Amino acid sequence: MALIKEVRGFTPIIGDNTYLADNATIIGDVVVGKDCSIWFNAVLRGDVNSIRIGNRVNIQDGSVLHTLYQKSVVEIGDDVSIGHNVVVHGAKIENGALIGMGAIVLDHAVIGEGAIVAAGSVVLSGTKVEPGSIYAGVPAKFVKTVDPEQAKEMNQKIAKNYLMYSGWFKDEE
Repeated sequence: MALIKEVRGFTPIIGDNTYLADNATIIGDVVVGKDCSIWFNAVLRGDVNSIRIGNRVNIQDGSVLHTLYQKSVVEIGDDVSIGHNVVVHGAKIENGALIGMGAIVLDHAVIGEGAIVAAGSVVLSGTKVEPGSIYAGVPAKFVKTVDPEQAKEMNQKIAKNYLMYSGWFKDEE
């Protein structure tokens, strides 16, 4: 069973039909929307500031979401995919964005709607990733613009697939 821990008077709120892997950890001021999935070894640490997650979001294995005390929060929109071993630290990720495996997104960065952050990239503090763009590298830089409908279709497909995958685990409980 996932570790859901109250801290500083804040108890995580988990939306309907959300899958929490057995060793996922959700702490403090965290609100997770409906139809989400929080996978194995993922840590959502809302101990020092708030984490808000929309609907149909998947936070994959080994990812960590955290903030700066009194300085930054994590905001994640709807239909967002956070790849394996991603760090999101005090950043905003808008609807339909995809954060690739092993990427790091730092405080006060904003990932625009439908944008893609390539695997292994480091999005520096305060960076604004334009909607519908691909950023890659260390530090992450603009690579190209993607067709908004194509990006939306791909990102929503991934989000829907993760909802399906989570159903496989719910059936076993």
